[in-house]
Amino acid sequence: MTMTSGTDSTDSTDTTAVRAEDFGALADGTPVRRWTLERDGVRVRILTYGAIVQSVEAPGRDGSRAPVALGLPDVAGYEEFPGPYFGAVVGRYANRIGGASFVLDGRTHRLTANEGDTHLHGGARGFDKRVWDAVAVPGGVRMSLVSADGDEGYPGRLDFSVTYTLGPGGALVLGYRAVTDAPTVLNPTSHLYWNLAGADSGSALGQQLRIAAGYFTPVDGASVPTGEVAPVAGTRFDFRRTRAVGAGYDQNLVLEEGARGGDAVAAELYDAWSGRVLTVRTTEPGLQLYTADHFDGRPFGPCAGIALETQHFPDSPNRPEFPSTVLRPGEEFASRTVYAFSVR
Repeated sequence: MTMTSGTDSTDSTDTTAVRAEDFGALADGTPVRRWTLERDGVRVRILTYGAIVQSVEAPGRDGSRAPVALGLPDVAGYEEFPGPYFGAVVGRYANRIGGASFVLDGRTHRLTANEGDTHLHGGARGFDKRVWDAVAVPGGVRMSLVSADGDEGYPGRLDFSVTYTLGPGGALVLGYRAVTDAPTVLNPTSHLYWNLAGADSGSALGQQLRIAAGYFTPVDGASVPTGEVAPVAGTRFDFRRTRAVGAGYDQNLVLEEGARGGDAVAAELYDAWSGRVLTVRTTEPGLQLYTADHFDGRPFGPCAGIALETQHFPDSPNRPEFPSTVLRPGEEFASRTVYAFSVR
């Protein structure tokens, strides 16, 4: 696992407005709060339930602001429709672990199987179904939780946080940090769905996408990687040149070395109608492209949003040839992803 530093945004010219409010309660009565961040025409709302980004509003070419991320109006909606993971932080392990188990230091750890025989997005009660602690930080909010030893089968106590800030131009910065008291594996991501024409505009498939990825990780019938790393050239997974997004994607792409960290662009999504551009930068080695074909109209129709999930590769704990996701005591996990907005 690559350890990085500087995950929290520092900006001496920060003008972000930050406020918090009560936002109802879960069915069991647990209260939920909503935090709003606003800067340079961009407004982001984040819930303490699941660290969910409930909405992102960004201006278009004509200056009008519209919601560009799929979200639900109340807490009850997120409890009713948990499967899409709308805007949530998922973990401990985003994506799939085959056979719902892995071996670490000679010991087998059996995880919750919640997609057939596969472990998906942290299990039956992953980070997306927890109420997080929240505290204001300069330019944003830090949300944190403790994942106990044995949580969904994972070893070690994990102290985890995600910090949401708005940078210049309203860029949404996600900084993840974690420490553990025993060897474990970790691979969090944000499960935001983007539709730059507007969250209520229907299918997002006409939008233009570029991803700086020359390889992908082929999968088996259970959507678990086979271990191969294959070139995208000549396949439908080649987005090295901008083209319209089609249907039928749920695939990890291997980002080029030069597209990870710093100011390098990992992906860019563009909507010609509104002029909105979303630019993705990340320290992660992979990006899962998911087009949500299986949405059934409750509450969104097929392909209503495009997920660009920055991550380590699926099933890495069982694939020593993939970049490691092992976190050990004395190490600090740190990862950073930036979603920046502009118009064209």
